Amino acid sequence: MIYAVAILAPLAGALVSGLSGRVIGDRAAQAVSIFVMVLAAVCGSIAFFSLANSDMEPAFVSLGSWVDVGTFHADWDLRYDTLSAAMVAMVTFVSTLIHIYSVGYMGHDKYPKYRFFAYLNLFTFAMLMLVTADNLLQLFFGWEGVGLASYLLIGYWYDRPAACAAAIKAFLVNRIADVFFAVGIALTFVKFGTIEFNSIFAAVPQHVADTYAIFGGSYPALEVIAFLLFIGAMGKSAQIGLHVWLPDAMEGPTPVSALIHAATMVTAGVFLMARMSPVMEFAPTALAFVTFIGATTALFAATVGCVQNDIKRVIAYSTCSQLGYMFAAAGVGAYQVSMYHLITHAFFKALLFLGAGSVIHAMSDEQDMRRMGGLAKYAPWTCALMWIGNLALAGIPPLAGSWSKDAIISATYAAGSGVGTYAFFCTVAAAFLTAFYSWRLLFMTFHGRSNADPHALEHAHESPFVMVGPLLVLAVGAIFAGWLLNNWFIGEGSAEFWRGSIYNLPGKDILARLEQVPTLVEYLPLGMAIAGIALAYLFYIANPRLPVRLADSYAGIYRFLLNKWYFDELYNAILVRPAMRLAAFLWHTGDARLIDGMPNGLAALAAGSSRETVKLQTGSIAVYAFTMLIGVVALVSVFLVFR
Repeated sequence: MIYAVAILAPLAGALVSGLSGRVIGDRAAQAVSIFVMVLAAVCGSIAFFSLANSDMEPAFVSLGSWVDVGTFHADWDLRYDTLSAAMVAMVTFVSTLIHIYSVGYMGHDKYPKYRFFAYLNLFTFAMLMLVTADNLLQLFFGWEGVGLASYLLIGYWYDRPAACAAAIKAFLVNRIADVFFAVGIALTFVKFGTIEFNSIFAAVPQHVADTYAIFGGSYPALEVIAFLLFIGAMGKSAQIGLHVWLPDAMEGPTPVSALIHAATMVTAGVFLMARMSPVMEFAPTALAFVTFIGATTALFAATVGCVQNDIKRVIAYSTCSQLGYMFAAAGVGAYQVSMYHLITHAFFKALLFLGAGSVIHAMSDEQDMRRMGGLAKYAPWTCALMWIGNLALAGIPPLAGSWSKDAIISATYAAGSGVGTYAFFCTVAAAFLTAFYSWRLLFMTFHGRSNADPHALEHAHESPFVMVGPLLVLAVGAIFAGWLLNNWFIGEGSAEFWRGSIYNLPGKDILARLEQVPTLVEYLPLGMAIAGIALAYLFYIANPRLPVRLADSYAGIYRFLLNKWYFDELYNAILVRPAMRLAAFLWHTGDARLIDGMPNGLAALAAGSSRETVKLQTGSIAVYAFTMLIGVVALVSVFLVFR
């Protein structure tokens, strides 16, 4: 019952705020939204710790039958196992803090606030439905629900063209990936005769030899399913190639950025890999692809984050990079490690996003770090808390990131495969870049010489407690979450903790091998982090002119990174512009000339004939009589000639 309350309470808040907001007003709608989220967070935490600290077996909360057509059957059940319970506790807790923070951040917004809080509640409910799904259709419902809610939240400021364009871009890119996901669900039903997780997982060994014909070849069916599901995950979790929507999503309000890009929607793909681990484990080629894409994304996004100037976009690319870490871990079979980093990352990344919002709030909506500097004395609490968040992100012990990110790097090394080695070098390089761009953000924003507009500095101030309070709570998580969760997630007690909710093939002892990596591998991430921080200090405190000279000397590389590897330009050239030209051709030729042109031409012809015919109607009886006489003479003549 408590578990169901945690999941359904946000839906109640969305309905009350969304449908009654005009009547009860903004303050009441905010109070309702926050109350249901506090209730959900309390119930979710109780449900998680009750399961984690006991010998309870995974259970289900049945809400009734949903679809029953022929052989296709899907119930609406809430899955209550360790994987789902951990996600519910994390999502509700972080989302609650974001709701509270939003009261202060959106305090002066001109739009009705009840609508914003209704969207936040709706988003949270959809994410909870996703992580508690007991079948693929129910999961897809939550999957599409967070997509819809993200569209509404990213485009919340609908009078801003950039926000509307970003919302449409996020929606369309995710729809491309979701087509593959939907096909994967359909193929799963075709092969297994069900979409219910337990039935699928139990039958997987029986279908290992099954093949599927596609593109003129025959491939293992489980590999095809795994590839399709992962492509769906690539879109939702912004992996390279389908990542282009994520930085543009920063056009939404900062609480939206924290909610979508820290703890919820973008982690759905990582969760999917863990949930489907009994299938993924029998698809080694797909897992190698997951590792490759994840490692490449981790490095790619880190390189772009080093040169971005918008404070929120730096953190957005950081999110993209950290998601790459999680997929790299999942690809080598360390799903437990990827979930470990997912949970710790939620704390320090939400802290960084909300801290960036506090900076933007203090600087009268300024987001360009080149127009900041020296803000530590104006916003000391925000500065100190963002230091904590960046220490965790960079992997400095004993903060949360050092536990989970170092474990991912060790897992890629321990995998002992070619793609695992590739992932190891990518993640180590990304660790150096992560420390560099995170301290670049700190130094450019809070330290050194101020480049801020004097008028903006006159109004610079620390955020109110309703905004700083959630940052303090998240900072506690960023400090202690790694240490508190280590034994449960990847330590000696991990097998009892997960209780089969994550599956590894027998003999695949990747967690055991984490403890056997060389000492150099263990300390390498810390060394890279310290080197990255030192380089950032040299560039932005000791010698601020050095990065300018470096950018001028290597202008081509700098522009390449600043323009995000030209992915947007590439897609515009090969997809968007041809599609626009095709649409224009179909509009002008197919629609205007053919579809509209034919009836319009016939109508014009008929109109001309009718105008000439009307002239015959003179209204003269004599003319009509003469015409009839001519007709009779013509008719008689015909009969005489052809009799």
